[in-house]
Amino acid sequence: MSRAMQCQSCLPWGSWAQLARSLAGSRGTRSVSVCAAAVPGELGSVPLPLSPVPRDIPPQLGCVRYQGGSQESSAQPGSSHHGQSQQRTVAFTGAIKKHQKSLSAWFSHQPNEERQFGPSFSLDAVHVDPVIRESSLEEILKPSPDLTIQNQLQQPLRKVISLHNLFDVDACGRQVKNVVLYGTVGTGKSTLIKKMVVDWCHGRLPRFELVIPFSCEDLSHSHAHVSLRRLVTKKYQHLRDVVPALEASSLRVLFILNGLERLNLDFRLAGTELCCDPNEPVPPSAIVVNLLRKYLLPEASIIVTTRPSAVRRIPGKYVGRYAEICGFSDTNLQKLYFQLRLSQPGCSGEESQHRSSAEQENLVEMLSRNLERHNQITAACFLPSYCWLVCTTLHFLYFTRTVPPSQTLTGIYTSFLRLNFSGEVVDSTDPSHMSMMKYVAKTVGKLAYEGVMSRRTCFSEEDLRQCFEVEMKTESELNLLEVFRSDVFRFFLSPCVQPGKEHNFVFTIPAMQEYLAALYVVLGEKKTLVQRVGKELSEVIGKVSEDVAVVVNIISKVLPLRFLPVLFNLLKIFPRYFSRVSGKDRDAIAHTMAQELFKEEDYYNDDVLDQINSSILGVEGPMRHPDEAPDDEVFELFPIFMGGILSRRNRAILEQLGCSIKNLAAFEIAKAMKKTVIRKGRRGLPPSELMDYLFFLHEFQNERFTAEAIRSLRAVNLSSVKMTPLKCSVLASVMSTTGHEVEELNLTSCNLDSGSLRTLFPVLLRCKALHLQLNSLGSDACKEIRDLLLHDKCVVSSLRLANNPVGEQGARYLAEALARNRSLTQLSLLHTALGDAGAEAIAQHLPENQHLQELNLGYNSLTDTAALRVVEVAKRHETLDKVHLYFNDISEDGKRALDSLRMDRDGVRALVFLTAGTDVSDYWSHILSVVQRNLPFWDRERVRQHLALLLQDLESSRSQTANPWRKAKFLRVESEVKKMLGKLQDGSL
Repeated sequence: MSRAMQCQSCLPWGSWAQLARSLAGSRGTRSVSVCAAAVPGELGSVPLPLSPVPRDIPPQLGCVRYQGGSQESSAQPGSSHHGQSQQRTVAFTGAIKKHQKSLSAWFSHQPNEERQFGPSFSLDAVHVDPVIRESSLEEILKPSPDLTIQNQLQQPLRKVISLHNLFDVDACGRQVKNVVLYGTVGTGKSTLIKKMVVDWCHGRLPRFELVIPFSCEDLSHSHAHVSLRRLVTKKYQHLRDVVPALEASSLRVLFILNGLERLNLDFRLAGTELCCDPNEPVPPSAIVVNLLRKYLLPEASIIVTTRPSAVRRIPGKYVGRYAEICGFSDTNLQKLYFQLRLSQPGCSGEESQHRSSAEQENLVEMLSRNLERHNQITAACFLPSYCWLVCTTLHFLYFTRTVPPSQTLTGIYTSFLRLNFSGEVVDSTDPSHMSMMKYVAKTVGKLAYEGVMSRRTCFSEEDLRQCFEVEMKTESELNLLEVFRSDVFRFFLSPCVQPGKEHNFVFTIPAMQEYLAALYVVLGEKKTLVQRVGKELSEVIGKVSEDVAVVVNIISKVLPLRFLPVLFNLLKIFPRYFSRVSGKDRDAIAHTMAQELFKEEDYYNDDVLDQINSSILGVEGPMRHPDEAPDDEVFELFPIFMGGILSRRNRAILEQLGCSIKNLAAFEIAKAMKKTVIRKGRRGLPPSELMDYLFFLHEFQNERFTAEAIRSLRAVNLSSVKMTPLKCSVLASVMSTTGHEVEELNLTSCNLDSGSLRTLFPVLLRCKALHLQLNSLGSDACKEIRDLLLHDKCVVSSLRLANNPVGEQGARYLAEALARNRSLTQLSLLHTALGDAGAEAIAQHLPENQHLQELNLGYNSLTDTAALRVVEVAKRHETLDKVHLYFNDISEDGKRALDSLRMDRDGVRALVFLTAGTDVSDYWSHILSVVQRNLPFWDRERVRQHLALLLQDLESSRSQTANPWRKAKFLRVESEVKKMLGKLQDGSL
């Protein structure tokens, strides 16, 4: 019977609604099962007490009957351990300890992804166990009840069992010897086995004296005959002194077979002969079969991990207990995982060791609130793998101070898929041995791409049927689809949590839809029927062309058939022609990338990094009403992932997953992108869109391409973009690809601090006009700015620091910089809380400066003394000709003294009021525009008082002139001030 027919009892063919119920049924829980390693001082629960360990007797001393992988003994336990201490030699004990030490070092070792993207768990220190539910073969085969993601959280979990109690006696009192532990991809099977091995190594699993783990993937690659004894010593050489004791019934040994779906087992006697001798060479699969049959080492305990589709490969009579890993099916488990992981001491980086942990606690709190809302992220975090992805993404967003090439968002997602699908094939029994990731890219990627193009994130059963079933033509394709639906489907898609859409599906993590859509396009899966047929035909013709050439040459020498070489040459034209046509595909990919990257309807959205942050932590504020129309879906990560996938590092990882992207294809796409992406990037982009463009260049990881793109950007406007440490690092990394001078860098209202300035230091050096207004930059930041201005490569000519709490100490740092700087011509310190002391510090060092032309000290609470002191120094300055002193505490006497200044006589002009003697100041519109721009950030009452004084001064000056032209000018300015005062009082300004 075919696999497709066998699977029908579990999952009716074509019923995607049944699959939705299956997803919910396998996860429905509210029981907590948390296990922390017994390390003093570490958070965790007290280990569950173990049941008494039965003392099995050897077969020759009693009658042993096996039923369903369990066994009953008619003899009394205890006699088999007579003289056990004499049997355990010093060499035996030493070998076991060496084995434990070796296993502990190996299984505690974390993959590169764990160490690369933030702090990782140490399995022998802290660990959160997923929920394990005792199951049965009948439950596996029968359809699951109709549950949804919303109501599954209220469902009690039946038959919860801990990892250490898997080998307890069953309901009938029989000792369990064979355990099948199954779960879909991402539920934590491998991590759980690692934890089990580490626990045994540290003495926390006393039930077994010896644990021998085997990787079924490793065994599947071995085709030579080998004995069990040789297999053990080959994998664990230090067990040479222990192997002879394997046949002893008194030795409590546990075999771990991880990933059984990799092995093609045959339990028929005709397929696998019986073997009870551990010294007899047989195929590795035969060793596994006879161990499970209990014909080889009948006293040994065995735990098998596998995906659901392979559970039926082991006959039920050989299994004592089925256990399903249900992941983090309780939100409390999810919260505990996030709390432990995000509170790691090294999470915020070395620079933050002395900082308060408030930011980490705030992250955990926001994440917990989002989980409590039962949003889509709650459904995603049923899978421990996705909890890792969430923590890794948050670490990338919040605690990344520098971004080495290996740290990209695309790299995180690619590595995440490698962690879960490395070496995985859809079905090991299928001759094609198609890699799981390749299958996902062809099927789920198609669904993801169609959703992106139609701006949809929710998919109906019909949508799934169109993407997965419409092209099913062979029995093999049908079998592959059944395995995928059973093992992997819920990893990528889960039922929607929105009311009224429970039977629709969404991608478990929204960004995964955009990643898979990008992978689908870059792999070239988006082809028309003509393109597919042409490619296959071209490959066939290309393969046989050499053979045809030989045959044609032979025939043409024997027979006078002159037309044969002509036909052959025409035949060879087709592959060349198709290669030119296929080159158009590269142009299409580049065009798609540019079109999606610069969509005008997305211009004023948040940048993609803020969008990801909101999708994980939620949006604070009132919840949306169910009847309120949802916002349009945004897919701005899609083109960024397309660029990231083309980077060399990600292509290498995808190659390991069976998704090959050739160097030539990547080169041609990059070449085509220069015509589209760089040309469109030269246009003026809104700040958030420009940040996305810079992030795209960072993800692309092509230094030559990035340098050409950056050279075309003469002005960089990122105002109002929240420049987190990550964004600052991305900006610095991208701008470092070229050394050209930047005409203007606008970082107004970007939440900068001293750390941000340190990160951006190399970029700031090359900027002529630098806007740093509204960034809460205090004295520490001014110290960084001082170092910047004193650098010999600094080209900053205009520096705006308005509306920052510079203060007196900050002014002293800036004054030191002014004394020796050679590039600065304009300095704005408007509303920076300088006071008289700060102004005095600047006046003291100002004579040493020889290049400054304009100085703005407005709205700094300066009195007559400080203002006149600055002006006196400015009068003697060689180049300084304009000083802004409006909105300061200057009296009428001070005003008259400043009004007496003449540009032709004193060489400096002070901008204090809207009048200049009996005439209107030439800078009245400039002063009012400055007030209007900064009004949201200034004290409105104080502004109102100053405007009233300005109005009074205007009226007084108008009364002193008899010139009708001047009176008209005064009236015009007075009307502007009165209009501004009226709006200020009404609150409309």
